[in-house]
Amino acid sequence: MSNLPVDPALVEAARAGGAAPAAARHAELAAEVERANRLYYLEDAPELSDAEYDTRFRELVAIETAFPALRTPESPTVRVGAGTSSTFAEVRHSRPMLSLGNAFSADELRAFDSRVRRGLGLAPAPEPAPELRYGAELKIDGLAVSLRFERGRFTLGATRGDGTTGEDVTANLRTIQAIPGRLNEPLTIEARGEVYMPRAEFARINAEREEAGLALYANPRNSGAGSLRQQDPAVTASRRLAAWFYQFIDEASEPPLATQSAALARLANLGLPVNPESATDLDIEGVIEFIETWRERRHGLPYETDGVVVKVDRLDQQARLGLVARAPRWAIAYKFPPEQVQTVVEDIVAYVGRTGTLTPVAHLRPVKVAGSTVARATLHNLDEVRRKDIRIGDTVILQKAGDVIPEVVGPIAEARTGAEVEFEMPVVCPVCRTPVVRDEGAVRHYCPNLRCPARIAQEYGHFAGRAGMDIEGAGWAVVEQLLQRGLLGSRAAFFRLDVETLMTLERFARRSAENLVASIDRARRRPLARILNSLGIPQIGEQTAIDVAGWLAARIPPAEDEPMGGAAGWTARVAAELNRIAEFEPEAFEDVPGVGATVAAGLVRYFTDSATRGVLAELIDAGVEAERPTIPPALADEAGAAARGPLAGMTLVVTGSLAGFDRQAAEEAIRAAGGRTSGSVSKKTDYLVAGESAGSKLAKAQELGVPVVDEGGFRHLLGGELATGDA
Repeated sequence: MSNLPVDPALVEAARAGGAAPAAARHAELAAEVERANRLYYLEDAPELSDAEYDTRFRELVAIETAFPALRTPESPTVRVGAGTSSTFAEVRHSRPMLSLGNAFSADELRAFDSRVRRGLGLAPAPEPAPELRYGAELKIDGLAVSLRFERGRFTLGATRGDGTTGEDVTANLRTIQAIPGRLNEPLTIEARGEVYMPRAEFARINAEREEAGLALYANPRNSGAGSLRQQDPAVTASRRLAAWFYQFIDEASEPPLATQSAALARLANLGLPVNPESATDLDIEGVIEFIETWRERRHGLPYETDGVVVKVDRLDQQARLGLVARAPRWAIAYKFPPEQVQTVVEDIVAYVGRTGTLTPVAHLRPVKVAGSTVARATLHNLDEVRRKDIRIGDTVILQKAGDVIPEVVGPIAEARTGAEVEFEMPVVCPVCRTPVVRDEGAVRHYCPNLRCPARIAQEYGHFAGRAGMDIEGAGWAVVEQLLQRGLLGSRAAFFRLDVETLMTLERFARRSAENLVASIDRARRRPLARILNSLGIPQIGEQTAIDVAGWLAARIPPAEDEPMGGAAGWTARVAAELNRIAEFEPEAFEDVPGVGATVAAGLVRYFTDSATRGVLAELIDAGVEAERPTIPPALADEAGAAARGPLAGMTLVVTGSLAGFDRQAAEEAIRAAGGRTSGSVSKKTDYLVAGESAGSKLAKAQELGVPVVDEGGFRHLLGGELATGDA
């Protein structure tokens, strides 16, 4: 979301159309850009691609250039970002955190160089200007942050917000391992940079969400930003974010730093992470060469970059060039164009995951996109296949979502011959032949057979994986060997493996076997949320596991003389309580913040089924101990009082399409207001928030007499004004 150079052709088109049409178009574009800014910066749920946003922004700039009276202090061309939310305390920045102008071609970069030369009074290109040198840094597509260090200690961290005022996310930033709690020197400084989600973490979280039947995150930028802006720092910690820093502010620096490259070196010396993939001492042609080098190489990076930031290196020259509106004259961001290709859907096959979910996967004619050859792409669920109208035999457009996950954008309808075939979900499991079930009111089809071989292999891999018990060295190849040899009759069997047994596996010598046994021993002690997540309970993802663990911590305090874990410890009491609730008090699971009827039913099934109810007890017998979580503030006071806020103690269900919120943003707003969210309507539902195409949940609410509100009523509820009546 950035400022852009003026396009002369668009300026002339605006003038030719006349003042009145230009004013009307300006109002329309300003509203679209404002909405896009809010969705991007505050709700982390963009509707427009970067290219679509930039097209609208360029036209807005052109209209204001043609008719300057339309350019006001409220215009989105003047302001940075989209302000702050009410969830976090506000932090006023010591200096504005600016946006950048964008360039999309080598010619636009050369035009930037010409503007810089004019501003500094240097000879025009192509005359040499040895006193003008540029630095080039990869542009990280994350969330801009500013960190304050007092006498070397990290004391305050904030988002960019509107450029002047940001949000206090100090507690969440402390969970990021890349950010030091103390600098290498006792200085009082400010460091600015970008927090991002690594590609592998983005893929891991989306795979987990898909298995749990949850909506997928759109790209690493938005999932990273959403992770940083969580109310619960434990959620942020679980996402494994990272950061790079690129701006050093020290008013007391003596002598002051002379260049941007020196500032980067200073940040690194202080112990802050600085991206090594940068270059300095470049002229503009060297910058263009750097960009061309990274156009393809970027696909091999472990993080997402959507361009290159170009900066005048000398800080005194930066000061002379100054700012224009919301962007510096001394820097510009080159944006890599999105890469899309065409290919053919040769087949669509349903695969069975660890929770039994059947996921349709497109088998594609192999094609290279964004640096790698792609032959398969998930289509997520049957509803998504129908929504995009993707058929076997279709010629389709393929891209990588966030340059990471292969995504079928849609079919090329005009290429159809009539021979294309619609995909149908199998009626029986393709592995064990058990009849497939579809959750009522949900998009998920699944195999209910807990002993399905496909489910077992996936479940054990998940159990040992990073999102589970994090047993280093127990990857898929090792797990498959252990299963094939009958060495994993249960999850607890992991903790009974010894060096001699492991040495019988392929490619295992004594050293590798000893390392794996040591890793297994370390995994015996894990946070309760991690253990619950490792079990692969249907509908239970990372966040829900954290919610359940916190609820259990409030419900089951440790005995005064009771050690944590072990057969007689708190962990054993947790296992017994889960089984008791599932059998005798199943409705209690809906008291967990964020848990509705569907998720509660999944917990009940897991802890009452003979095949799974004893899994936790088996792990305890094998020496696994749960680290007791901190009780969430919402449950910390006596009798587990509800969170404070206008929706305290209320449960809301969101359905249909809302103009101002996507589903995730609406549910986060409910939780921020002290309420709980649920995926299904019941007698315990206080309000149904119904947008367009509300469907069966609206009918259920009307049947049960649950109050229904539209988006306007929802906003009244969030503001503390109770509303009733039909939408």
